[in-house]
Amino acid sequence: MSGATVASSDIARLAGVGRAAVSNWRRRFADFPQPVGGSSASPLYALPEVEDWLTRHGKPYDVTPIDQVWQSLRGAAADRELGDRIGNLGGFLVALEREAERWKVLADQPDSVVIANLADLIRTAVPEFESLLTDAPDQDSVAIVRLAAEAAEPDGGAAVFDFLCERYLEVHSRRHTVTPAWVANLMIALTGPAGGRLLDAACGIGTLLLAGHAAGTTQLYGQEINLTAARLAVARLLLQGDRPRLVVGDSLRADAFAGELFDAVVCNPPFAERSWGHDDLTSDPRWTYGMPPRGESELAWVQHCLAHVRPGGHVAILMPAAAASRRAGRRLRANLLRSGALRAVISLPGWGTTAPGGPDLWMLRRPDGTDHAHVLLLDATTDRDRIEDGWRSFLADPEARQPGTGASVRILDLLDEHVDLTPARHLAGNAAAPVTLAFRPTRTRLYAAATTLADTLPDLRIPDAPEPPPMTTIGELAKAGVVSIRQAPMGMLTDRGDLPVLTAKDVRLGRPPSGAGSVAPGSIELRRGDVVALPPGRHAAVRVLTEGGTLLGPQLLLFRVDPERLDPQFLAGFLRITQSAARSSLGSARTDLHRASLLRLPIDAQREYGEAFQMLSTFQQSVRDMTELAESFVALGFAGLADGRLRPGGAASD
Repeated sequence: MSGATVASSDIARLAGVGRAAVSNWRRRFADFPQPVGGSSASPLYALPEVEDWLTRHGKPYDVTPIDQVWQSLRGAAADRELGDRIGNLGGFLVALEREAERWKVLADQPDSVVIANLADLIRTAVPEFESLLTDAPDQDSVAIVRLAAEAAEPDGGAAVFDFLCERYLEVHSRRHTVTPAWVANLMIALTGPAGGRLLDAACGIGTLLLAGHAAGTTQLYGQEINLTAARLAVARLLLQGDRPRLVVGDSLRADAFAGELFDAVVCNPPFAERSWGHDDLTSDPRWTYGMPPRGESELAWVQHCLAHVRPGGHVAILMPAAAASRRAGRRLRANLLRSGALRAVISLPGWGTTAPGGPDLWMLRRPDGTDHAHVLLLDATTDRDRIEDGWRSFLADPEARQPGTGASVRILDLLDEHVDLTPARHLAGNAAAPVTLAFRPTRTRLYAAATTLADTLPDLRIPDAPEPPPMTTIGELAKAGVVSIRQAPMGMLTDRGDLPVLTAKDVRLGRPPSGAGSVAPGSIELRRGDVVALPPGRHAAVRVLTEGGTLLGPQLLLFRVDPERLDPQFLAGFLRITQSAARSSLGSARTDLHRASLLRLPIDAQREYGEAFQMLSTFQQSVRDMTELAESFVALGFAGLADGRLRPGGAASD
């Protein structure tokens, strides 16, 4: 355990306090342990030192056997290796359940013998892991599997692994797209695959398949392109008693289930994926409803899922809200409507406590000769509890009136030049959600946001003797080849074409690309890690792209960095500082971002600064989201009190 480390969130959990309390301890107590790893934004502390500090200060704590496994993993692996180590450990936990006696014999041997035989134990006991084990065990692995075996005795392997996965996802929330449990359960409930064959075409760490298992689905199939996620998914399912068939690979380019049909298909595909295989798959037989545009990878996933469901079977797939209205996909949406394949578009609440809205859920049904004249459009952004009832009601009587913020709309009425399927736009005639429907969920979300905001408050240390740091400018970095600065043609059109375009307004509002354009002389295709900024002026906004494939719009500056020499988040932070200074000066319009100053630091230090800048930006956005939520709440309260739909004297807290 000497190498075990803990983050601030771990200390809070062990001591039974909030993260804000740990931040206060760090500020108030000079003898609080110093970080031994991590970064300035996410420091790691030696667990023995933390235990000693908590004991000396009379603060009770509890390090459970499962916690010991987690802390040992953190101490033994770099963050990038953590997922692989946890996945391999999952394979061991399955082997432990299947070959408990064999492990007992091996566990009595010296570590060198365990190292030599551990991989063979997992492969023979868990043949499902044969192709997933790529890393040879080492000394740290042996120590950790011994701890895991001890922790599994009272708690069971599934409980141990679930705990480790939860902690891992807290550390790497941006690396894996995880479907919330309530969304996964909803998708399974709406498709109804119990007792049949269920496919998840982009299964990630297996959340949707686990929901299917819990609902009674007997045959689970999945494909996942990321090996780390696939390990986690297989281990999670095996520890629940399932024997899934899960294949590692690219579902669109290398379909592992070509020709197979399933009773239901569920999917949370990657959004805005430009490298999905457009040029290689132009004649693919899955494109029954039309060739997906290059910038509409989600419509490729829709057709992939439809190709794998039996006639009459349902598909539930998460889609970006913009997919319901983007110009490039209107023809394909029209074909889905005409054929009766698209049955519902449901706007969901956002995942986080402060997110105003989430993606859409599209419900599709593979045509089986039955005629369909209506489609369900449902805005459930403020009330997710009525989704299942609304869907069941629609299936029972497609022409029946939907209560609240839902409507059964004639397909013919949607087949205009836009084919806009955004639920809120078609429900405007019904007026906004009634105050009595929206008030309580809005209050619940606001309460949750307010109570958690303090825990996300970033903390920065004050150095004992700050010295003037060496500085450089973006212009100097550009001359050295560390960063290039580019702009799109000023006359570029952003209202036509089959490629998404990131506009200046998109960057300013923090929204996905809303423009549409085509490749032309001078056009620039954006990449992951690019930094895009508004020129100094009335508005200040900077964005670091997490996905590539869109076109750079006019009136934007692109900063493309060499990631081994300049961290994009670090650069974005200083660009934002320069923009803010320009806005506060009379000569803001004349400020040149080429002259923007930034610290001259090695790349590791840049990344620490970048993480800190990112935390501050995330906190600011959370405050803005909560402010919007608060304004909506106040408006609903005034309106409800004014017309008698609300009365004083509600509950004091949720």
